[in-house]
Amino acid sequence: MSRSFVSRKAIYLRAGNRWLYISETDTLHQSAMSTMQVLVCALAILSAVAAQKETHYVPGHDGMVHLFEWKWHDIADECERFLGPIGFGGVQVSPIQENVIVGNRPWWERYQPISYKWHTRSGTADEFREMVRRCNDVGVRIYVDVVFNHMTGNHDNARGTGGSTADTHSFSYPAVPYSVFDFHTPPCGINNYRDPVNIRNCELSGLHDIDQSKEYVREKIVNFLNEAVDAGVAGFRVDAAKHMWPSDLEVIFSRIKNLNTEHHFPSEARPYIFQEVIDYGGEAISKYEYNSFGAVTEFRYGMEISNSMNGNNLLKWFGNWGEAWGLLPSKDAVVFIDNHDTQRGNPNILTYKSSKRYKMAVAFMLAHPYGTARVMSSFDFHSFDANPPQDSAGNLLSPIINPDDTCGNGWVCEHRWRQIYNMVRFRNAANNTDINNWWDNGQNQIAFCRGNAGFIAINGDGYDFKQTLFTCVEPGTYCDVISGNLENNKCTGKVVTVDQDRRAHIEILTNEEDGVLAIHQQAKVKS
Repeated sequence: MSRSFVSRKAIYLRAGNRWLYISETDTLHQSAMSTMQVLVCALAILSAVAAQKETHYVPGHDGMVHLFEWKWHDIADECERFLGPIGFGGVQVSPIQENVIVGNRPWWERYQPISYKWHTRSGTADEFREMVRRCNDVGVRIYVDVVFNHMTGNHDNARGTGGSTADTHSFSYPAVPYSVFDFHTPPCGINNYRDPVNIRNCELSGLHDIDQSKEYVREKIVNFLNEAVDAGVAGFRVDAAKHMWPSDLEVIFSRIKNLNTEHHFPSEARPYIFQEVIDYGGEAISKYEYNSFGAVTEFRYGMEISNSMNGNNLLKWFGNWGEAWGLLPSKDAVVFIDNHDTQRGNPNILTYKSSKRYKMAVAFMLAHPYGTARVMSSFDFHSFDANPPQDSAGNLLSPIINPDDTCGNGWVCEHRWRQIYNMVRFRNAANNTDINNWWDNGQNQIAFCRGNAGFIAINGDGYDFKQTLFTCVEPGTYCDVISGNLENNKCTGKVVTVDQDRRAHIEILTNEEDGVLAIHQQAKVKS
């Protein structure tokens, strides 16, 4: 959205997809654009950039969940029966565009587009529009995972989920239509992650690499994104952004429409953009090349927290968690413990398979104000290529909701774990407050407040946590939202009594199911 540079003869300032030109003579003598005009223009640019980083959550809602491979009508039902009432801010949904059908139907076939038609195993275009409407109506925003870095790899007799065909060997995708002229050619494979040109102009895992510098290609992508905006989505997760040139993405994003006011968005609201840029530090391509015109997925976040919960870092060091650790500015970062890629490809990242440590990591993420937090909601898998739950014909199965609100039928649904959804409630209760009264034992037992709204303690040590600590919340009786709920003005889990000086005795024993305790102002028992 904004970029500037100075040449020997002129200053250039970019506003959207326009370059503003100020000559050397103008700047030194009688400028055709006054200093005030330049300032106003610059402020407008900064405003537009900030807007691209606004999630547009409904007041009282926070936290995004990735309902990975869910069907559209199941997402609509989940928004109405669970996500809206709990207070989730939004849902990242799987790619909506038609993908090639791969034998055994692995999860990654969704990331091989064959057209921009809205027809996948998750449902049809009409079903998608209905889902977006129903979710928006209950205060839950929808963010679409979009794939436009590439099309498919080579497949014989390639056919898509909506019936489209392609001659992938000759780069012919008639349902778009794209031809060989719309790709980076001659094709090359990415084989040097120290070379930005190789990374951005060559094929990722053999997937045919689209050339986003071409105007025809940009128009196709923008039309696809604008149709989704018309349907009421709040924004986009941009797959493989690292493999596209920032200057091309800037132009594409600047041409996306404002959000649709018929879906409860304010006028002139810009779509929330968050870009997949894998940067653990020291990469040839940096996350800082992309955060000026949209948010970025902060991969170091989950790695560092997983390291700590796995015993490789001390939790006490997280007292200055955030930019001091080399992370993006908070507003620029989408943060997560695991995602659909890292939970399969990185054995050092915590997932649902290590449930106690994983819940501790997610609780820390949701309690901490840094970044835009995203919770993973998985299906059970035992191999990298494992397909989502499906019937014998390859149709996706719906989650079964158990009496205790957990999921079945092959779905894990971490977002329905009490220890996680109650921390979404904590996040909402503590919104717009900072961290204060940090405490640690010099090792892996930590505690902190969020203003006067909430208090959390985490035991990462191999021995019991028993401390009397200042909790910041007002005196009274509180329910620990990790071990239970506040129901009928009673606690179904641990009870925490806060005395008149706002101190409480906190216990987290090593033999307990969870290594966390959390209280907040909305989980207080009425006297």
